Amino acid sequence: MQSIPVDTARLGVLRCANVPEVKFSNSETQEVKKDRDGNPVYTVAVTVRPDGRRISVIEIAVSGEPKGLEAGQAVKVTGLTAFVWSMGDRSGVSFRADTITPAPGPAVHGKGGDA
Repeated sequence: MQSIPVDTARLGVLRCANVPEVKFSNSETQEVKKDRDGNPVYTVAVTVRPDGRRISVIEIAVSGEPKGLEAGQAVKVTGLTAFVWSMGDRSGVSFRADTITPAPGPAVHGKGGDA
């Protein structure tokens, strides 16, 4: 798997699209995915809007439960890396970050507006 560091400054305003959700390694048994150190892995959907273009949503995996995140709130993503993957006839890009924390400023609730 090829890893690519991502410059979050080029992604525009990053906002939390939903509260962090625990990631499962096996959805049937509800077994929680763990990192190398045994910490649970969470997924946070984040909206990005680079240079006023269309809003996109990316799901970012992070070790340990991110605290204080609310939907619509601006967030700071540290150590974002993209991973290009391929399994059989399927392929895509996944994202992982060192941390996702609330950005300074008030949360914005509701739809519309900036990313």
